[in-house]
Amino acid sequence: MIEIKGVSKAFEGNEIIHNISFSVQKGSIYGLLGSNGAGKTTLLKSIAGVFKPERGDIFLREQPIFENIPTKESLFFIPDQPFFFAHYTLSQMAQFYQHTYSRWDVHQYKSLTRLFGVDPHKKLHKFSKGVQRQAAFILALATQPDVLILDEPLDGLDPVVRKKVKNVLITEVANREMTILISSHNLREVEDICDHIGILHQGRFLLEKELDDLKSGIHKVQLAFRGEIPQKLFTELDLLHEETRGSISLCIVRGDEQQVRSMIQPYHPVIFDLLPLTLEEIFVYEMEDIGYAIQNIMDQ
Repeated sequence: MIEIKGVSKAFEGNEIIHNISFSVQKGSIYGLLGSNGAGKTTLLKSIAGVFKPERGDIFLREQPIFENIPTKESLFFIPDQPFFFAHYTLSQMAQFYQHTYSRWDVHQYKSLTRLFGVDPHKKLHKFSKGVQRQAAFILALATQPDVLILDEPLDGLDPVVRKKVKNVLITEVANREMTILISSHNLREVEDICDHIGILHQGRFLLEKELDDLKSGIHKVQLAFRGEIPQKLFTELDLLHEETRGSISLCIVRGDEQQVRSMIQPYHPVIFDLLPLTLEEIFVYEMEDIGYAIQNIMDQ
């Protein structure tokens, strides 16, 4: 569906993203994560055709995106600060998009306006940030995009509205095989809806996997032994993090579950708990492994 091949982008000689390559399959929800300043927004704007890369290519259905109007008509980008024309109402913005996008669906527009309860005749600049973001979703989805690109889409939304938005997005993916590329700092929200994850750091991919594969390949392990802790074990494990609290050793370990068990069991621990990690924990420890200073969340 979307192919990103060797993309690099720089501003004033400063390279923001470097040689990025990955693909997003039709009907999937791809979560783009990363540290502050990692280049996520630059990458999203390049995929949306806002920026032209210095090097590399970006294709949607094997067609280039940049300055390709027929291709871009099936794509919609909601930035972290949605844009509306000055003093326009939602109804006026809808009229503009109706004349811009040939697949505009007036029934979808009216249905979403009712769902979110946004007054279509009130000027958008008078709404709160959260309501403006809801208006952006209404307009975006009414264009019936094949690809929806979202930069911090849930920022400023209360829990009830966040749930509505996620339900609408999942429904669109299920019913139309819409493809979503989403960047967010709210990893718990991303974990709820994404099936594929890419972690960006300093303009390069740190890792890129299906979410289920990512979560099955890293574990939190709690261990206790009679007598001294066998330090040899920790040299054998692929450790991201290890600390000792009294007689308990807490470890973050890479590897499939059976492999980790087979390495630990010969040491006959008296306590051995192997626990799954949340996406937030995985992100923290992957970043910690490359020296990015993040507060330990092991006891949260």
